[in-house]
Amino acid sequence: MRRRTALAATLALPGAVRALPPARLHIGFAVGYAPFSEVGSDGELQGFEIDLAKALCERLHARCLPVILDFDGLIPALLSRKIDAIMASMAVTAAREQVIAFSAPYYYSPARLVAAHDSRLNVSPSGLRGKRIGVERGTVHERFLAEVFKDSQIVRYGTQDQVFLDLKSGRLDAALADAVIANFGFLNKPEGRGFGFVGPDFREPQYFGKGIGIGLRKVDAPGLGRQFDQALAALRGSGALKALNDRYFSLDLVSPPR
Repeated sequence: MRRRTALAATLALPGAVRALPPARLHIGFAVGYAPFSEVGSDGELQGFEIDLAKALCERLHARCLPVILDFDGLIPALLSRKIDAIMASMAVTAAREQVIAFSAPYYYSPARLVAAHDSRLNVSPSGLRGKRIGVERGTVHERFLAEVFKDSQIVRYGTQDQVFLDLKSGRLDAALADAVIANFGFLNKPEGRGFGFVGPDFREPQYFGKGIGIGLRKVDAPGLGRQFDQALAALRGSGALKALNDRYFSLDLVSPPR
C-alpha cells in the first residue's frame, strides 16, 4: 500500500483545476521499459513517458495519477474506465483504432530482433524456422511474429523484462522488441553484454502503425483527446518535447520520419 501511494504521488501536480479535463486523470503505464517508464531504486516512477505525462498534465491543469498494469491489461482497463488514458509506448495501429482512439503520435521507433553475438541467425521467416523467439504478450510485436514468422516458436511473456531474462538465460534464441526499449532496457546494461541487434529494422505500417500515441476511449476523443493533442503541439512548438527527447536519447525519436 505504501508503494502504491508513493507511485501515485509521482505524477500529482498542484495548481489550478478546471472542469475539463477531469480534475484527476488516471494514466495507465506498463513499467519495466527503460528509459520510457520504470520504477527507480527510490520506488518512484521515472522515464521519458513519465516526464512527458507530467508536462502534459501540467498544461492540462489536471492532477494525474499513475496506474501500473501489464501491457495487455491496459486497453481493457481503459474501456472499463479504470484508467482515463494510456501512455505505454502503444503503437497507433488500424486494429487498435477499431477499439480505442489515439492522440497524435509523440514518438516513433522501429522494432528489432535481439540475439547473442555468436548466434549467427538468418533473419528471415525460413531462417528462423523452429527458433524460439520471445515477445511481450498483447503487443504489435507479438502479432508481427505470429503472422510473419509463423514457423518459429513464439514464446509470450507478461512483461518485457521477463523476455530479456529468458534470452539471457539461454531459453530463447532471440527476442523482438521496440529498438529503443531493447537498447536501453537490455543491451546497455551489464546483463546485455554479449547480445546485440540482428537483422533489419521492422517498420511495416500494417503491424507497427503510425507511431506511438496516447490511448483514449473513443467517446473522449473530441474532448480530452483534443486537449492532449493541443498540449502535445504546444510542447513540440516550444521545443520542450525535443528537450525531453534529448534528456533521454542520443537520437531524435520525436520528429516524424521522412
